[in-house]
Amino acid sequence: MTNIRHWCVRDFDFPRVQLALLAYVTLAIDLIYSPESSLYYWSITLSLLFCALWQTAWILPYTPLWKKEVHSVHVYEKSLKILTSNVLQTNHNSEALLKLVKQEQPDILVTLESNQWWEDQLKEIEAFMPHTVKCPLENLYGMHLYSKLPLSNTELQFLVEDDVPSIHTAIHLDDKHTIETHFVHPAPPSPTENETSKEREIELLLLAKALQDSKNPIIVTGDLNDVAWSKTTRQFRALSKLLDPRIGRGMFNTFHASYPFLRWPLDHLFHSKHFKLVEMRRLPSIGSDHFPLLTHLAYAPDAKQAQDDIEVDQDDFEETKELFKEENVSTQDIPELKG
Repeated sequence: MTNIRHWCVRDFDFPRVQLALLAYVTLAIDLIYSPESSLYYWSITLSLLFCALWQTAWILPYTPLWKKEVHSVHVYEKSLKILTSNVLQTNHNSEALLKLVKQEQPDILVTLESNQWWEDQLKEIEAFMPHTVKCPLENLYGMHLYSKLPLSNTELQFLVEDDVPSIHTAIHLDDKHTIETHFVHPAPPSPTENETSKEREIELLLLAKALQDSKNPIIVTGDLNDVAWSKTTRQFRALSKLLDPRIGRGMFNTFHASYPFLRWPLDHLFHSKHFKLVEMRRLPSIGSDHFPLLTHLAYAPDAKQAQDDIEVDQDDFEETKELFKEENVSTQDIPELKG
């Protein structure tokens, strides 16, 4: 994979499914309708086959053809149900989200792109989700957290950019069991925002670096503005050692809600080995460009499951160190990167 971070290069991480399908269709047409067999013909055919297989290799773990990374469970004592929703700041269909919250009864609701208008509309759920963290912003990076369960050690941080927040808190399942949780929404590389992916990479990798030696139960969720198979997300998982419940189950494409052929998994939930999966569902549209994502985890601290080795080149870790140096990102009190 290339080390070029410009948005026009990084954005090609997204449509791997579409590129694979296009390559397979073109290959089929080539095989059926090609008028002659020649060196030129076979060079084109083999190139198409290589492209199709190359794209498939990246997305295959996010299909039922792959081994599940997180074990399923149907009987459990303690669990946590999380609803993650990028509401789209300009979307004013709050009733649709309120209906889903009442229907699904999550323990945790995190909203992204929520401004003061959304905060006012969601006020009624505080009657049964009284523990809150609120950061209404008008820049598409507002964030709100609503919880039925008590919170502690809560911090609202701006890890990299002064106007892009993240929420870090401990959720108390009961008097004895606490879960370390991180809710993030880094800015994407795009022609209208950050020209390169540096800011997104630094935020995700700095968080991963802080988590890599933790023994606590951990959950990280939010709109990462990145796909599960990208270089940055793979580095994040390799560093943090967090599990992805989608592996072996599906992509759970949450964006774009209005264009079925242009969809990819931008909303994520990763967790430590302390959990098994009860269910994961993409919920119906609420009028946003993102579908909400519901993840129900069973707390199973003795679960014998581990992340399969992720192939990340050691050069990528060295690149991360250099990136931190270039951007003058402080790494004080954070463990050294480990490849």
